[in-house]
Amino acid sequence: MRSSRYLSILGFVAVVIAVQILTQVGGKEFFLSQLTMAAYYSLVVLGLGLLMGFAGQISLGHAAFFAIGGYTSAVLTTLDLRPQRAKAFVSVLAKLGIIHARPDLYGGTVLTVQPWAAFIIAILLTVVIAFMIGVPVLKLRGHYLAMATLGFGTIIYSIVLATQQFGAADGISNVPPFQLLPGLSVSGASGARVQTYYIAWGLVAVTMMLLINLIDSRVGRALRSIHSAEDAANTMGINTARYKLNVFVLSAVLAAIGGVFLTHFNGGIGPSEASIMKSVRYVAIVAVGGMASLWGTLLMSAILNFLSLRGYFGIFDDAVFGGILILIMLFSPEGILRFNLIAVAKQFLKRSHSSEETS
Repeated sequence: MRSSRYLSILGFVAVVIAVQILTQVGGKEFFLSQLTMAAYYSLVVLGLGLLMGFAGQISLGHAAFFAIGGYTSAVLTTLDLRPQRAKAFVSVLAKLGIIHARPDLYGGTVLTVQPWAAFIIAILLTVVIAFMIGVPVLKLRGHYLAMATLGFGTIIYSIVLATQQFGAADGISNVPPFQLLPGLSVSGASGARVQTYYIAWGLVAVTMMLLINLIDSRVGRALRSIHSAEDAANTMGINTARYKLNVFVLSAVLAAIGGVFLTHFNGGIGPSEASIMKSVRYVAIVAVGGMASLWGTLLMSAILNFLSLRGYFGIFDDAVFGGILILIMLFSPEGILRFNLIAVAKQFLKRSHSSEETS
């Protein structure tokens, strides 16, 4: 069983390598930029898939966690601390290596927080906010939970749109590259396309390995029981509140990680990343991939996000994802990979026959 898990991961890595080679051979290396962005969006979708498909909790506010991660890192790595450099706390942070001087666009230098430190702060902030939101909200069920998370997403979107420190409607730009290791960084430079492509999908592969091990463990069995019958699981001694909260926080952290990395890759972030339609898009991708299928969710995320980022849906981008969600809920609630055309046709004919008898 365990060997099959690792074989699936190895197969996934082989596909990632094959795609990169094909783009290089075909002279389409510019596709790697959109594929890299699709990988970071996939982190959000995978976390949401775990929450919805295994814990049975729906969230319409995961774009907010993506934005929290991205905006936190963007603010900290672009905030110039030179006016405060004489203060003691700035001197201490500099000695600890948390802040550093870097060149700006105009040939000068700015004193900002290191991307690694900003990343850690963004994740810790996300954990705190997800915990504070999750404790009261996860006591709700069904559409009440969906409305509560929708309200949270709306609040975050309004804050980033109306706050000047967050760039308001313009967002934040000039975010520096994220240097992971010497010679290895996340940036949108055209010369680093291959490197950033492998960093992004390598992160997705690690996430998949962790999630697959999680759902095949005792924790995963507890989550399935909560999804199937929460009251019965509670009666059997499973701490359903704790499990739901932990999964909610984990999914929020995955969204924030995607937000941080994509912000450094793009060199900025805008308020659209926190919009309600982004959250709807993530839910639609989870639904079309299959809520209890991490591989199906990942496949659909890679395909749909790539097509969207390449502009194939045009001005109907949001409408396409909304339409996909409606169609999947009507004809294949378990995901497109389990779509049964014959069963759908029989159901359609049965409904038509029933309506004729009624008339």
